[in-house]
Amino acid sequence: MREVAVVIPNYNGIQFLEPCLEALRAQTFREFQTILVDNGSSDGSLALVRERYPEVEIAALPENFGFCRAVNEGIRRAEAKYVILLNNDTQVFPDFVEALYRGIAERPRAFSAGAMMIQAHDHRKLDTAGDYYSALGWAFSRGKGKRPEKFEDPKPVFAVCAGAAIYRMELLREIGLFDEEHFAYLEDLDIGYRARIAGYENWYLPSARVYHVGSGTSGSRYNLFKIRYSSRNNVYLIYKNMPVLQVILNLPFLISGFGVKFLFFAARGFGREYAAGIKNGMALCRKPGNKKKKIKFSWRRLPNYLKIQLELWANLFRRL
Repeated sequence: MREVAVVIPNYNGIQFLEPCLEALRAQTFREFQTILVDNGSSDGSLALVRERYPEVEIAALPENFGFCRAVNEGIRRAEAKYVILLNNDTQVFPDFVEALYRGIAERPRAFSAGAMMIQAHDHRKLDTAGDYYSALGWAFSRGKGKRPEKFEDPKPVFAVCAGAAIYRMELLREIGLFDEEHFAYLEDLDIGYRARIAGYENWYLPSARVYHVGSGTSGSRYNLFKIRYSSRNNVYLIYKNMPVLQVILNLPFLISGFGVKFLFFAARGFGREYAAGIKNGMALCRKPGNKKKKIKFSWRRLPNYLKIQLELWANLFRRL
């Protein structure tokens, strides 16, 4: 068994694959398995990988099942103690794999560790240095748009971006893989949230660096697909991870947060899509199979819930 496997989900990303895979070939740490999971691409992605990158194992799905199904397929095929998830529209630094592997290995309570993601089109700006989540029901990237040198210190974060992050395989088996109901968006926050409830940590490791194009598959920062799925999944995430009493405690903030988001998107012509996503999220919560996915409250985990709640309140002021 290898120490590390790298899983790359791909959907019609042929323009990104060569720089992504060439950067992996140049790693200082070489003993890792590479698995590309293709979501039914029609752009020649598989032919390119088979011809130029024979070291890459391919899992070809018949259609686009979304990010979560793709990475789960890769995780199940991985034969390693740790698994790195890597977006296809990234270009990693030469010591990326080694930095993530060493960083998580020396932190026994870490469920995941995320890299410093730098905007590919402007290296003076961060894409993310870990993820925050607040009592408003808002998820946002720490440091987005700021200078990378201001985020040089490793630190625990609420969750990490699954576009360039490492996960401890034994804890994935304990907590469960990515929830495929998400399809895409907020799935990394959900799995990090579940890890926090269980008492584990998520870390930001700036020594692991990657250039990230961003929206390489969806196409833009704001689009109908992304807005609908993000709002839908946010409702589902709250339902799954917050006990009823915690929802009641945060309800004034949540109502305000969703209301502000609706007005924000309505002003940009996306109000109907945002509202449709909320409606779809509520339907998702009522789906019989998803009721079993709701995290059951345990008094044993009360200290973890209290710590999370304090973070949800503290993160109100990080955004406002």
